[in-house]
Amino acid sequence: MAQFDLPLDELREYRSASTEPEDFDAFWSKTLQEAREYDLDARFEPVDTGLSTVQVFDVTFAGFGGHPVKGWLILPAGADGPLPLVVEFIGYGGGRGLPHEHLLWASTGRAHFVMDTRGQGSAWGGGGGTADPVGGAPAYPGFMTRGIDAPENYYYRRVFTDAVRAVEAARSHPLTDPARTVAVGGSQGGGITIAVGGLIPDLAGIAPDVPFLCDYPRAATLTDRHPYREIALYLKTHRGRSEQALRTLSYFDGVHFATRGAAPALFSAALEDQTCPPSTVFAAFNAWNHEDKTIEVYDFNDHEGGGAFQEAAQLRWMRSHI
Repeated sequence: MAQFDLPLDELREYRSASTEPEDFDAFWSKTLQEAREYDLDARFEPVDTGLSTVQVFDVTFAGFGGHPVKGWLILPAGADGPLPLVVEFIGYGGGRGLPHEHLLWASTGRAHFVMDTRGQGSAWGGGGGTADPVGGAPAYPGFMTRGIDAPENYYYRRVFTDAVRAVEAARSHPLTDPARTVAVGGSQGGGITIAVGGLIPDLAGIAPDVPFLCDYPRAATLTDRHPYREIALYLKTHRGRSEQALRTLSYFDGVHFATRGAAPALFSAALEDQTCPPSTVFAAFNAWNHEDKTIEVYDFNDHEGGGAFQEAAQLRWMRSHI
């Protein structure tokens, strides 16, 4: 599909119409306070992967509700640290996969922590191993409408909390440097990255790639591609619940986390992206609160975005930040 969203000059000025809840900060402060009442209990078990250039740890830590969440910590072989730290979040439907799928950042001499996404890891990649033990009200298949009846019940409340705890777990390892921590991720992982950037005030940077979970009011009506389409299909059946659903989603909109962003940022957007329309990405980028921010734009790409070219851009950007 050719470019279908706003022209680039309008994208650079676009602002979301998403309404921020008055109790947004109180909601997230209470959510994280409740999560921190559980011992983080971060455990790092060495894994023999057959890889000679890295050392790998199978990680378990307590996320939302004290639930066990899995991850990988991948370090350069023989590292004596403390090392700059890259914390990565995964795209929709994927899990932490296998360690040899994650060699880029350790190859640069940095520590690399990969968080598993609860309840996911069965759609692509090497799989996942973290359950989501919380039930919910009726939902459309997928994750976008699980618990959409109320912010307290919504699926991404648990995921974003897990993500904050993942950064805390990764920073707790003696070979990582908490002061040099960057969050990265593509698509869903990019949306989680933006949320983490708004919830953790002392990151050294964030790098969301073609991020998902931004500007829900526009996304849900602009694209008919999944996963945003799950919201519309849910509302197609549950008539009259649009206002309730959008209220819930407003607590998880990347645009509102972006206004609290306190770290340098490197975004990317693709102008033919029907999965995460460019206006929704620019909505978060334009709202990002730190003045040191850049967005890479890929004119003729869909949701694959810049691919390896964006990784190269991140490698260049990372040298200046950690």
